[in-house]
Amino acid sequence: MNGFLTLLHKEVLRFWKVSFQTLAAPVVTSMLYLLIFSHALSSRIGMYRGVSYAAFLVPGLAMMSLLQSSFANTSSSLIQSKITGNIVFVLLSPLSYLEFFGAYVLASMVRGLIVGAGILAVGSQFAPLRLGAPLWVLAFALLGSGIMATLGLVAGMWADKFDQLAGFQNFLVMPLTFLSGVFYSIHSLPPFWAMLSRFNPFFYIVDGFRYGFFGVSDVPAALSLAAVGASFLALCAVTLGLLRAGYKLRH
Repeated sequence: MNGFLTLLHKEVLRFWKVSFQTLAAPVVTSMLYLLIFSHALSSRIGMYRGVSYAAFLVPGLAMMSLLQSSFANTSSSLIQSKITGNIVFVLLSPLSYLEFFGAYVLASMVRGLIVGAGILAVGSQFAPLRLGAPLWVLAFALLGSGIMATLGLVAGMWADKFDQLAGFQNFLVMPLTFLSGVFYSIHSLPPFWAMLSRFNPFFYIVDGFRYGFFGVSDVPAALSLAAVGASFLALCAVTLGLLRAGYKLRH
C-alpha cells in the first residue's frame, strides 16, 4: 500500500508542478472555443428546448477536455519513463501490476476531473447551467476519465517514441472526441452521419454527461451508462492483462 501511495503521489505531483500547462491551459482553450462558437453559431443553431447554445456547449467542452487530459497524463508519463529509462525503478519496486495500474489511472483521473471542474466553474459564468442529476454527472465524469486514463496507459505501453504516441492521439483520440457531439446534437446531422456517430464510444460519454445537467439527451441515459460502463470494464481487463504480461515494459 505504501508503494501504491508513493507512486500515486509522484504521478499527481508530476502534473501539479506544471499546473499552468496541465490544468490552466485546457481551461483557457475551452473558453476560447466557447466564446468563438457561441458567438458565431448561437443565433443559427437550436439544441434542446429552453437550453441556449452556449449552455449546451459548456458540459461538452468540459467532458472533451477531461477526456483529453486524462489520456495525456498516463500516456505522456509512461512514454517519458520508458524513453529516459527510469521506468526500471518502478518495475523493480515491490509493486503489483494492480497497484501500478491503480496509481497511474487514479492520478490521471484526478487531473481530468480538475480540468473538467475548472471548465464548468468558469463556463457557468458565461452561460447558465442547471445541475439536474448530479449523480449522473459524477458517474460519467468518473467513467470517462477512467476510460481515457486506461487508454493512455495502453498507448504509453505500445508506443516506443513520442511520434507514435502523437499519432495515436492525433489520429484516434482527437477525432473521436471532437466528433462526439461536443458542438452539436446528432439529431441535427443527416441520417447517415447520425447513425455513424452511434459507433463512437465517446459520444455516449458526452451525451450521458450532458443529460446530468439538462435532463435530456440524444439517446437514453441508461443506454449510455451501460455502454460506457461495459467499455471501461473491458478496457481495464485488457490493460491489466498487458501489464501482467509486461507488454513492452519488461525487456
